[in-house]
Amino acid sequence: MGVSLRNLSRILKTSWCFFLALTLLSVQNVTANEKIGQSAVVDEIVVQGSQRIEPETIKSYLLIRKGDKFDVQRIDRSLKSLFSTGLFSDVSILRKNNKLIVNIVENPVINRIAFEGNDLLETETLKAEISLRPRVIYTRAKVQSDVKRLLSLYRISGRFAIVIEPKVIVLPQNRVDLVYEISEGESTGVQSVRFVGNRKFSDRSLRKIVETKEEAWYRIFTTSTVYDPNRITLDRELLRRFYLTEGYADFRVNSAIAELTSNRKHFFITYTIEEGTRYKIGDLKINANLRDLKPEQLYSSIELVKGDWYDVTKVDDAIDAMTDKIGELGYAFVDIKPRLKRNRNSKQINITFDIKEGARVFVERIDISGNFRTLDKVIRREFLLVEGDAYNSEKMRRSRQRIRGLNFFSKVKAEKIRGAAVDKTIIKVEVEEKSTGSISVGAGFSSSAGALAEFGIRESNFLGRGQNVALKVIAATEQSQIDFSFTEPYLMGREVSGGIDVFHTRHDLQDSSSINTSRTGLRVHTGYRVAQPLSQNWQYSIKKSKIDSVSLSTAALIKAEVGTKYISEIGHTVTYDTRDSRLNPTEGFSTSLRTDIAGLGGNAKHLRNTVRGGYYYSISDDWILHIGGKTGYILGLGKDIGFQERYFIGGDDLRGFATSGVGPRDNPTKDALGGEWMYSGTVTLNLPLGLPEEFEVKGRIFTDFGSSGKVDPSDSNTKDTGSLRASSGFGITWRSPFGPLGMDLGFPIVKENFDITETFRINFGTQF
Repeated sequence: MGVSLRNLSRILKTSWCFFLALTLLSVQNVTANEKIGQSAVVDEIVVQGSQRIEPETIKSYLLIRKGDKFDVQRIDRSLKSLFSTGLFSDVSILRKNNKLIVNIVENPVINRIAFEGNDLLETETLKAEISLRPRVIYTRAKVQSDVKRLLSLYRISGRFAIVIEPKVIVLPQNRVDLVYEISEGESTGVQSVRFVGNRKFSDRSLRKIVETKEEAWYRIFTTSTVYDPNRITLDRELLRRFYLTEGYADFRVNSAIAELTSNRKHFFITYTIEEGTRYKIGDLKINANLRDLKPEQLYSSIELVKGDWYDVTKVDDAIDAMTDKIGELGYAFVDIKPRLKRNRNSKQINITFDIKEGARVFVERIDISGNFRTLDKVIRREFLLVEGDAYNSEKMRRSRQRIRGLNFFSKVKAEKIRGAAVDKTIIKVEVEEKSTGSISVGAGFSSSAGALAEFGIRESNFLGRGQNVALKVIAATEQSQIDFSFTEPYLMGREVSGGIDVFHTRHDLQDSSSINTSRTGLRVHTGYRVAQPLSQNWQYSIKKSKIDSVSLSTAALIKAEVGTKYISEIGHTVTYDTRDSRLNPTEGFSTSLRTDIAGLGGNAKHLRNTVRGGYYYSISDDWILHIGGKTGYILGLGKDIGFQERYFIGGDDLRGFATSGVGPRDNPTKDALGGEWMYSGTVTLNLPLGLPEEFEVKGRIFTDFGSSGKVDPSDSNTKDTGSLRASSGFGITWRSPFGPLGMDLGFPIVKENFDITETFRINFGTQF
């Protein structure tokens, strides 16, 4: 049955009008219902599911209150407000008639936190890193945050294969135990350290500069082969400082990229650098904007020389030297800034030092923190500044160095902050104490003492007062010693040290002089610094000296001294020392004059003078030239010089010859008699052997010379020429993990036929 187009159009129009009418009616109903809902008032708010948290507390987080109209937006914001507290794991808000029903599920309370599988890091270290604690509300967000913190801590320690999985053990009363299951994995080492952009220095040279090292079998005792992002930051600064000291003022590190291998066991470190141009020092100029201060007064205090390679450390040294010089001239407040002007055509840097008066600032007070054991006065007495002084940056720097020099602290931070007024400053000192006591047990071998065992106990900060107390006991095949010492570095609050030593030593000299000797005594001493490099020391000692175990073949001159002798002696030492280090000097010199006079009581009367000196010059990196020597003379004051008071040389001070191998010697017995004068010297070149630095093996070549003799006419049975002896040789020193080991091969060049030579000499010891 067909339908005409006109009828079809009429049917569609009728259907569309009917549908439109229904839609409008529905919209009107919804709008009406919404208006009715919004106009309704909340008669009651009911909280369901609360256990620990009071319902009123929960209601306080809502943004809708009893008596308010139902508002969908405010209900939604209330829901978010409850979730944001972190107290609930689930929240829902429903409307029932005119009631608002708040259903909550509280987060549990942590009962206990445990760590499993942590071998590298202590549990206490991990607990200190996380934010969650027992009796704290458990939340997943906080657990995830703590896991990230623990992962970072392990990665700093070189463990990038670390996996940490938190486990929750549900307990009654809505409590949980939180357990972190840790799989530490292997340490992530550095397999390769590479440099891109270096043309003047090889990769090998730059690897010596950076702290991060490549993995190698001989680096098993170091942690520098483990990847540490903080160490990479340090490496960037080390590279920058190195190039700046070599004249590359435009140097920069463009990037330092650490790539982790797919098995997460190794890192490849790549430093991309830009060396730039190497500059020499050009014109030097000083602009002094201070009244009555002439630049000519300052040029002599700086060591910069036109034509030398630019060195940023020398610029810093020049600023320090000028600050000191200006301070001596009475200017307490100065500001020195170097202005560099590069001439890229001539490859020179012109340096202008602008000197102007600094802000007048005075020290208001000095605050010290972190010293739980060390007394405040021990730190304050190292300060060259006190409350009320004009602030001086150079004195501040030297004060910081003096505090570090105490060796009581692992960390020293000193800075100035603003005080109560514009012209006042507060010096804030933060220290971190370290262990200052040590117990050492040692074993080793020495060519002069034989096999030896050692025990020592030392406390360098006794009772936090900065006092030094030590006990040392040595038992060796040919030597024994016990020594107790106490030193107070500041007597009566002044920079004067004082102390007392009690000692007993015994030597087996059967091989060299056919006797045994011993000394027991007491020594009191005091010392003080006259100027920065100049110091004086005084001491008084009384000792009991004994010779025994004489054989039939002992020399007649020695037999005459068998028995006990008491020596009362006063000593004075003046020292001038400019070395950069007392343990491993690379530049500078030191000289000392010691005078001892005996006769104020006792059986011995003599005057002894001994002069020592040494000069160190750095030829280049690790090539250190050392020229040193000593000479001494002892004069009897109405009495003969005792055997134990004479000079004996050979061994350590004259390599190639045995201990006491040079000097007057009895003819038939070959016993060493000792000399009343002596001198010895050395020219030594310490040099690298081309081995990795981690081996800590250094080489040396040397030439030693010296002699010893008697003043009085020699006995007919005494061989005593007083002639020059000399030797040459080479040796090595290895700072092994088990202690220092030194070996020397010395070959006599000039000697007498009655001297006792010793080609190979070894000294080995350890402390653990």
